[in-house]
Amino acid sequence: MQSRWALLEPLRARLADEQGTISKQAATRIALCYPSPYHVGMSSLGFQTIYREINQRDGCAAERAFLPEDAAAHREARVPVCTVETQRPLAEFAALAFSVSYELELPGMLEMLELSGLPVRARERTEGHPLIVCGGPLTFSNAVPLAPFADLVALGEAEELIHELCEALGAGASKREVIERLARRPGFWAPALGGQPPAVMKADDDRLPARSQIVTPHTELRNMFLIEPERGCSRGCTYCVMRRTTNGGMRTVDPERVLELVPESARRVGLVGAAVTDHPGIVELVRTLLDSGRGVGISSLRADRLCARPELVTLLARAGGKTLTTAADGASERLRTALDRRTTAAQLLRVAELSREAGFSRLKLYLMVGLPGEEDRDLEELARLAGEISRILPLSFGCAPFVAKRNTPMDGAPYAGVAEVERKLALLRARLRGRAEVRPTSARWAWVEYMLAQGGPEAGLAAEDAWRAGGSFAAWKRAFAERGAQPFAAGRPVDGRRKLPALAAWPMAAC
Repeated sequence: MQSRWALLEPLRARLADEQGTISKQAATRIALCYPSPYHVGMSSLGFQTIYREINQRDGCAAERAFLPEDAAAHREARVPVCTVETQRPLAEFAALAFSVSYELELPGMLEMLELSGLPVRARERTEGHPLIVCGGPLTFSNAVPLAPFADLVALGEAEELIHELCEALGAGASKREVIERLARRPGFWAPALGGQPPAVMKADDDRLPARSQIVTPHTELRNMFLIEPERGCSRGCTYCVMRRTTNGGMRTVDPERVLELVPESARRVGLVGAAVTDHPGIVELVRTLLDSGRGVGISSLRADRLCARPELVTLLARAGGKTLTTAADGASERLRTALDRRTTAAQLLRVAELSREAGFSRLKLYLMVGLPGEEDRDLEELARLAGEISRILPLSFGCAPFVAKRNTPMDGAPYAGVAEVERKLALLRARLRGRAEVRPTSARWAWVEYMLAQGGPEAGLAAEDAWRAGGSFAAWKRAFAERGAQPFAAGRPVDGRRKLPALAAWPMAAC
């Protein structure tokens, strides 16, 4: 059995390697919790932004906590989850604010609560327990599975909501009074008080851009300062939560403002957002960063923008990139049109040519498999396109089974089924052998994600049951069945249905 010192020493070591950590004492202390390990959580721009917002407020301080990499060792040694800054147990804080990015992080949140000696169900906690608040990207889609566990849910962009939380906590009221007070405010939902989640909140543009507070070598994006030159998206892709109808679409930040906020010490800069290459000043911004001697990375490269701005491909190669990554999403032109996705086969071929000319060694395309209306002929079309691309540049595909999200036009589309997705992936592998590498995510875990994405409180309870039973796929199947969990949208009309191909009937596939 490991000692408490041995289990907490990695926190101290990571703290010593960080730049930008805030050390602060205040009357109101909030533990900002991420239900995945440190190297994942510290790559989250939203998480870091809320950390800075709390610590900039008088009378309030935030410390960070993450899901332990070896939760079993913590359980065996009875060592609670502790914060990075002071190694204090979570149970000592006034509130725990969880940032939940996607559905499969829900068991991580339950694990952190139980390891900390806190009841996972909201109804079992008392006035003496910390207030449990949930927020994060998941709240843009479907926060309802969080209902059994959260005292409060903060929906949408939280830069201003977090200040309301700090004010309420600092007023000296009881936990019950804090919940009742905030439940009356826009953007907050108290599941125990009833009602449905309100509309997601939009932060004031003056609070943009989100950016890193801490730079660390222990993340997926090692020693990289992250900043958001734009928020949201101006496109209408039917599968995406972050689209032109979400919080007013895309909001851009002037390149001068972005450059002003990049610290002199930052040697690598990541430009992060849903549609960074749609920013009208993106080429100028990347060029200026490179000319200053910094490395640059960009999320969400769009093929049509790369074709329209070929200099951007050259600049990314100059930044040291070896693999250029963009998205095909649908396997065929027919499916991409139905998805309201602007990418064409001609554009993907052109991106391959530009990448080869710039010196990239590989092209990677993201692809969704199992879309409504998808047929084998769509996959055959993709295989032919892959053959053309692979003659230009080595090619790989990152394949994800399609999971319909709430608050999108495709809300209600069924999951294709584990067996069907696996059949299609096998077909793709066979057709692409010798032309492209296929790296798929699990069809089984995509089904679990779907059941949570389209589920209600009973799906959250099923997540608890599955987690307590060991978290295997069989445990999830059994838990959903025993809880009677069903997708919210099963059997009801789907927004935007007319845009999708071959949808005369959408049979619900078995898992």
